[in-house]
Amino acid sequence: MSGTPTTVETRITMSDGVQLAATLYLPAHPDPQPCLLEALPYRKDDLTSSYAESYEVLRDRYGYAVCRLDVRGTGSSSGDAVDEYPPEEQRDLVEVIAWLAAQDWCDGQVGMWGTSYSGFNSLQIACEQPPALKAICAIYSSDDRWTDDVHWRGAALKLVDLVDYNHYMTPMCVLPPVPAVWGEGWDTEWKRRLETFEPWVLTWLRENRDSAYWRSGSVRQGLSGEGYERLRTPVLLVAGWADGYRNNSFRTIEQLARNGVPHRLLAGPWAHADPTTAMPGPRIDFDAELAAWFDHWLRGAGDHEDGCDVFIRASTRPEPDLELHAGRWVRLPSVPLTEAWAVHLPGPRSLRVDPAVGTSAWIDCAGHLPWGQSGDQRLDDARSLTWDLDAPAGAFVGHPRAEVRVSVDAPVASLSVKLCDVYADGTSALISRGTVDLAFRDGVHGPAQAVTPGEVYDVVLDLDACAYQLDAGQTLRVSVAGSDWPNTIAPPAPVTVTVHDARLVLPMLVGDVDEPSFGPGAEASSENPEGARWELRHDVLARRTSAVTGSVSGYATPYEGTAREDYQGEVWVEGRSHRQGLHADTTFDLTWPDVAVQVRSVMEMAVTEAGYDVAIEVRATRDGDEISLRTWAEHIPR
Repeated sequence: MSGTPTTVETRITMSDGVQLAATLYLPAHPDPQPCLLEALPYRKDDLTSSYAESYEVLRDRYGYAVCRLDVRGTGSSSGDAVDEYPPEEQRDLVEVIAWLAAQDWCDGQVGMWGTSYSGFNSLQIACEQPPALKAICAIYSSDDRWTDDVHWRGAALKLVDLVDYNHYMTPMCVLPPVPAVWGEGWDTEWKRRLETFEPWVLTWLRENRDSAYWRSGSVRQGLSGEGYERLRTPVLLVAGWADGYRNNSFRTIEQLARNGVPHRLLAGPWAHADPTTAMPGPRIDFDAELAAWFDHWLRGAGDHEDGCDVFIRASTRPEPDLELHAGRWVRLPSVPLTEAWAVHLPGPRSLRVDPAVGTSAWIDCAGHLPWGQSGDQRLDDARSLTWDLDAPAGAFVGHPRAEVRVSVDAPVASLSVKLCDVYADGTSALISRGTVDLAFRDGVHGPAQAVTPGEVYDVVLDLDACAYQLDAGQTLRVSVAGSDWPNTIAPPAPVTVTVHDARLVLPMLVGDVDEPSFGPGAEASSENPEGARWELRHDVLARRTSAVTGSVSGYATPYEGTAREDYQGEVWVEGRSHRQGLHADTTFDLTWPDVAVQVRSVMEMAVTEAGYDVAIEVRATRDGDEISLRTWAEHIPR
């Protein structure tokens, strides 16, 4: 190693000849050091080049070698980008870990970490048990791709996510490699990508049942703990109560504890962003927590005790850009000690479903703006069946459960249950929620079953994991509806839901708890609404409700480049007919010396009783001249 920190571009050759582009951040240390790996499809040299600062912190402040990798077929790596988390990627990353461990600047020990996609593949590769992988940290990730990702929720199609990640990966994957990194022939490789790529979103829509497709890349292989036994590497899980991956928390930690795998859960109030700068706070110095985790398992430094550091939220008036959530931190055992608090919700009560109910909660994965947090729920509550209860004393930690005896008068229907914290003036703050397509009422991992109008079904619905305590004088509200739009699609035709009776069960925390301490994060979040758009529109005469989103940003990139990202989306539903659909439009502009490229993708989709009618158009230009135009059109049955 040199006496000064260095940044090195390299290519790692796989056993099948594919070359993966990697950036190595090597510390100024005379002796070999452990290496930390993050592997993503998001283009390290332009669209996520800002991540370099976090890698430099791990190198310069904490002395780690760091490898950032473009996964196969993305960025400046060769090969084909056939899907998210494909088997080829998992084989690649096992080989990459072995390569890193064998370098003379590495002491043979590798850690893997990352947020979202790279949290997913950290868990996936830990299941493969490569010898040099000594610990992982999975931030805002999932143990079950079918139940807890951006595609399906309760076996119902997630709608608003389709205009975000589910669509923008199409144009991103056909951007060219960076000329300065790839070298001669970069434009030939770009042409090949444009000619051969197939949109991932079409696969996700076709795979509309749990199957081997979703089990691939999922830790959870069965409902009795199957699959978790493959994890033998120490695991740090990070979850956020405003994030969409909050369910990869208590259930995963319980399985790790059962299997004797060292672990820690860090669950804060955060959305899908760095806990140091995320909205809402309180924020913490997450770099210090991450480094301490790897210091222990890769360097033998410091102490470790299995358990859960959890932020218990308290009553806070909702805002879409909430900066600070009231609450307190507690240190809990791996399986928190709870006892059931149950209350009966009398019926029968019936509700004609408003397909647009759910707009106040709109997306279950808040992140960077415009993907803000849930707002005041009173509008949705007014269009739902509600039961107001005296709040229980103390905190509940885990998965609330709703047991509902329900019938409907149409063959396609859904059930949505929300818990809300209600103020005396009517303000209603979302605590937790759950949704299920009633065709999967006996379990979302099983087959679809016909819904018979008028037949009463017993449905058990586990709501999202949470940790919450209502302030004294607050009201606990149970809100039941037949739609959670646009988070998931609404029923395709008018329907009435009848709740014959129900029961709510809360896991109430018991016993004494300690309070952990953290270094402070940023005083304010890093979110900036400039260039972001988030609108709810209602056409009174057409009875049409729309959710409109947009964001535009531009910035300098390495190799004397620039990037501009433009994301526009709209989802809509008609109140009388339940017709619904979406429009997504994403454009990426990249420049380097003497070349400017643009890729624009537009997707339209109509949701019908029969299925999903999808049309995609991808257009690419170089220096203003069109070089590629491809289209796809497909009907995908329900």
